[in-house]
Amino acid sequence: MKFKALIGTSILAMTVATPAFAQDAPAETERDAFGGEIVVTAQRQSERLQDVPIAVSAFSSEALEAQQIKTPSDLQLTLPNVTFTKTNFTGASFTIRGIGDLCVGTTCDSATAIHLNGDPLFSTRLFETEFFDLERIEVLRGPQGTLFGRNATSGVVNVITAKPKLGLFEAAAEGEYGNYDSIKGKAMVNIPIGDTIALRVAGIYLNRDGYTKNTFLNTRIDDRDLYSVRGSLRWEPTDNTTIDLMGSYFREKDQRTRIQKQLCQRDPTGILGCLNTRLDNSPFNGNSTFTAALTSREFLATQGIPAAFALGSLYGPDVYGNTTIPADPRTVNTAYTPNYFTSELTLQGQIEHDFGPVSLQVSGQYQKVKLDASQDYNSNVGDRSLYAGGLGTLQAAASGALGPALQAYFAPVAAAIIPDGPAGQLCTSLAEESGFGSFGGNKICSDQSLQFDRSNQYNSSWSVESILTSDLDGPFNFLIGGIYADYHLTENSYYVNAFPIDYLTGVLGAFNSFANGLPPSFLGTPFFRNNTGDLKIKSYGIFGETYFEVNDKLKLTLGLRYNNDKKAVVARSTLASFLVPFGQTGTAFDSPFVVTFDADPGTPGNQLEQRRSVKFNEWTGRAVVDYKITDDNLLYASYSRGYKSGGINPPLQPIFEVPESFQPEQVDAFEIGSKNAFGDGALQLNLTAFYYKYKKLQLSKIVARTAVNDNVDADIYGFEIEGMVRPDPDWVINLGFSYLHTKVTEDKFTSNPRDFGGGRSDAVIIKDITNAANCAVAPGTSGNAAGSNAFVNFVNNAINAGIDVNGDGTIGAGDIRPGAGLQGTTSFPADGGIASTGAFSICGVLQSYAAAAGNLFDPNGIQVFTAGIPVNIKGNELPQAPNYKFSAGVQYTAHLGDMTLVPRVDLAYTGESYGSIFNGNVNRIKGYAQVNAQLQLNGADDKWFVKGFIQNIFNANSVTGLYITDQSSGNYTNIFTLEPRRYGIAAGVRF
Repeated sequence: MKFKALIGTSILAMTVATPAFAQDAPAETERDAFGGEIVVTAQRQSERLQDVPIAVSAFSSEALEAQQIKTPSDLQLTLPNVTFTKTNFTGASFTIRGIGDLCVGTTCDSATAIHLNGDPLFSTRLFETEFFDLERIEVLRGPQGTLFGRNATSGVVNVITAKPKLGLFEAAAEGEYGNYDSIKGKAMVNIPIGDTIALRVAGIYLNRDGYTKNTFLNTRIDDRDLYSVRGSLRWEPTDNTTIDLMGSYFREKDQRTRIQKQLCQRDPTGILGCLNTRLDNSPFNGNSTFTAALTSREFLATQGIPAAFALGSLYGPDVYGNTTIPADPRTVNTAYTPNYFTSELTLQGQIEHDFGPVSLQVSGQYQKVKLDASQDYNSNVGDRSLYAGGLGTLQAAASGALGPALQAYFAPVAAAIIPDGPAGQLCTSLAEESGFGSFGGNKICSDQSLQFDRSNQYNSSWSVESILTSDLDGPFNFLIGGIYADYHLTENSYYVNAFPIDYLTGVLGAFNSFANGLPPSFLGTPFFRNNTGDLKIKSYGIFGETYFEVNDKLKLTLGLRYNNDKKAVVARSTLASFLVPFGQTGTAFDSPFVVTFDADPGTPGNQLEQRRSVKFNEWTGRAVVDYKITDDNLLYASYSRGYKSGGINPPLQPIFEVPESFQPEQVDAFEIGSKNAFGDGALQLNLTAFYYKYKKLQLSKIVARTAVNDNVDADIYGFEIEGMVRPDPDWVINLGFSYLHTKVTEDKFTSNPRDFGGGRSDAVIIKDITNAANCAVAPGTSGNAAGSNAFVNFVNNAINAGIDVNGDGTIGAGDIRPGAGLQGTTSFPADGGIASTGAFSICGVLQSYAAAAGNLFDPNGIQVFTAGIPVNIKGNELPQAPNYKFSAGVQYTAHLGDMTLVPRVDLAYTGESYGSIFNGNVNRIKGYAQVNAQLQLNGADDKWFVKGFIQNIFNANSVTGLYITDQSSGNYTNIFTLEPRRYGIAAGVRF
């Protein structure tokens, strides 16, 4: 028996019957997508849906239209154990069975591999656009590596574009208008060129107003303005040879926001910024930030700088203290208008030749991706009147009131950031590559104190893959493949810009250069920039499977893969790191004083860049046994091992003790399943149960405004039920249910960014006034809260009196000057979820005193935890892993002569999950339901249609994910949501 029809994937097609544009083949119009013989290539062969043992869901183009699956985010509303959310740095996480892109950074591999026509995509913006002119989408759940070129631990999403049809001219066009003044158009034309060549061109355009109202500027933001075009050419020079070429381009430029909202339980002390019990619509405490700390009178006093230059006090009112946060998730107050730009060019080529007993497929692709996005960093408008005293002093110094010697140092600072005087506009550095910012004329000026971030990335990649498959008579067949991929990132930066940063880099730079007899200078860079200037990834894999048909019912599959990954990165992080003379040319790094900057403290000497490289290799594989009870009933059991390479953590500023690199991720996955069809397709029922054992699962958290990754072991198990009921040809009901359990299985101690005291009542959480980082102080004797509090108060008194740091017998330059006015420890609010007390202080000084005199306050000494007191996360659930999901859809086809009227309603419920590995109520993501409906009228032979639709009928503000920001930014929480209610009408024709 020929084996090609047996070595494929068994797929439950969660698809629907009424197409927007039906296919022409009679068999497909008679047997539609629900219960019909949908053909897929999830295992690199064209196969019938219910024949091979892998949990996969497939959506035809007709299904995508009917179920209103317009974007990748919509896929989660139908698929079991699948979630999708945007993430903090312009990325997204497609999570399958609890595993998504929990690793954040340029050197992270994706847990879910995204493929286009079978070829892997790198840093793709494919999911930015809406779907158009597709043949189908296949989502494979579980580790994939012995069939797909790019290894993945959670699964694969394979987007398959519609191919040109030989000898047939056809075209289609569709227009849509909806609320938010949304206009969308899609079109396709298929042109035959002789008998063996055909060209297909398709495109989409979308323009709509913003979902979000900005009450401060009375504007709408979060709009979309994009287009995408795709051209495909197919040539069949012989009956056995097919050549496909494809080129696509996507571009978006608008005011879309990456982050929907910031939530916080406000901390009145300013030591944390936000508390640890719940997420409120409240502003964080601005005194907890880097900018507040370094422009405070407390910090300036320690440097011997007059308090009159301070923009405020850490114990006084903060800039957000009297502001309010709108409760509506789609209403914000911001003085900064976001901008979003992305583009992607993709070129693909594939040749396939059938030699008879074997077939060879060779494919290759090239990608070029650009991304640049910016928005308000704090999503709020602060009270600039609090800055009046400091700004007035700066202007006075620039005007010569403090003497001509200082005037030369402060005049260029005032000219750059307050050119119209202290009551005029405030100028903030643009996020730009030179590193000069406002002091080089690269600035934006406003009546308000602006703060914003920028995330940008430019990368290119190419890959080539070859797959040889057999089609032999007899029980044995095979598949052998190999892939080589080359990825090159030339720019990836994350910037944080704020007027107070310009102020502190100007003022501190002026005093520093004056005190050391240097030319007038500012501190570069006058903004935070974490930059990866170069990243090269070279990867190859060799993979294959063998298939042995024991008899007509029993089959054995064995697969093996070898992975080899090499990564080399050049990176650095800067913020007020070295003096730069005014008038410097080139870049800030051409400064003669850059020699004091060290981008790589782990290597002897001072380096302008951190250079790291890593190599990983691993063997993985899978084994499957499946048994066909009947042609419509299948049982299977499988084991597979998945692998994802490790990477390199970026440099930090200030320096914290974090792993320099993170290890590869590995999973052993066990799965059993049953695929069934009854009553000639009237009932379709697929059942899957799985158990995953993860080693070194990659997780990320924010440290010093930077994503840092670590590893942890975890177990995952669950089950999935997918069903379709068709009581008669005009009714279709589809159902889905999944259960998921995740748990950290190792003793893993790490600090919780929401509670640096680790839940200990005898600890003191410190806000370091020199960098706004948090550390914690704890006694060596458990429960001795009096000792730890007395120790902090003693050290703060010493700081207030001044400390001879350089040991020359006097308190002067280089020492901690007197007059800081630091106060003693204080309690957090009773409902804040923080058991510790807190204080402003200096962590480095606390460390020195703990070593010298800690035993005076506790017989077992005093400990200072520079990154907070670690807590054990063993037993915690993984983030973005809801325990339950449920979906249901019902559709009826009413026949009106040659026309049909098709109403459809879909319901999806996603259960509760956590947005952080630390769990707790403050990190809880509430369950949510989404309901969609549409009514479509199809013309005779489906040559035209008209429909009305509504998405998110109840306008639920469904949160899909959250991210906790850095301690020096206020510890607030960014949330990401699904789209609001959308409704409109659409019409299309086909000829």
